[in-house]
Amino acid sequence: MEQSYVIFSDISADIPASYAKEHGIRFLAMRYSLGEEDRVCEEIEQEEVLKKFYDGQRNGDLTRTSQIAPQNYVDVFQPVLQEGKDILYLALSSGLSSTYQSSCLAATELKEKFPEREIVCVDSLAATGGMGLLLEAAVQNREKGMAPAENGRWLEENRLRVCHWFMVEDLMYLKRGGRVSAATAVVGSALNIRPILKIEEDGTLKNFAKARGSKRALNNLVEYYEAASDKEAGESIYIMHADSEENAAYLEEKVKAINPACSVTKMMLSPIIGAHTGPGMCAIVHWGRR
Repeated sequence: MEQSYVIFSDISADIPASYAKEHGIRFLAMRYSLGEEDRVCEEIEQEEVLKKFYDGQRNGDLTRTSQIAPQNYVDVFQPVLQEGKDILYLALSSGLSSTYQSSCLAATELKEKFPEREIVCVDSLAATGGMGLLLEAAVQNREKGMAPAENGRWLEENRLRVCHWFMVEDLMYLKRGGRVSAATAVVGSALNIRPILKIEEDGTLKNFAKARGSKRALNNLVEYYEAASDKEAGESIYIMHADSEENAAYLEEKVKAINPACSVTKMMLSPIIGAHTGPGMCAIVHWGRR
């Protein structure tokens, strides 16, 4: 289907590949490493690739990611602009990455070459399935006839309605990212502590609670969802997991018990975010009161 403008995101976003293909969502590639192997993530990864990634983490392979340089945006956006199409780009939270800043630098450069074209860059203040929810909304807005600038304003006005509640299994990944101290990681691991995190209104990550054991932490995520969601009929919920299908299925069962009329998208976390959370991470992402 011919679209009036192209919706882009970076590949840290989690959204079903079939939905992205159907609605013409395009992605900026990002680089990551697994042990000594450097990889480029260009599209939504297949499940077997993700399983190998998280198995590698379990086997001790270190994982890293790198930022998208402004020139990458120029290289990807310019052919679209040359075709006479406008662009709406949704970036990973500026509180977690410099992708938004890089996209703005590229947009400024490209607007000098293509003054008649619109290039709208939006800081999602979100991550993973939260970006998926915002991308779904951006597609719906485009179908309603919203121009790129109007769509971008809507996303900025509503992005703080996206709630992310998640737990991690291995504190050492948060330690490497500077989210918890080495002492906290060692003691927490010994005591079977599961940190519970959320994304704040400024788009940064906050470790705001903890639970002993995975089951208690999962139940806490469900409680936060129940308190923050309006539980409307058909509400869209993302349940993300880092190769933890059993726990994700448990979360799905619990949220559907709270709101039987909800629509759940359950999928594995991309390696771009998973590199910093480790295997076993689980999340509930939904519209509500952050």
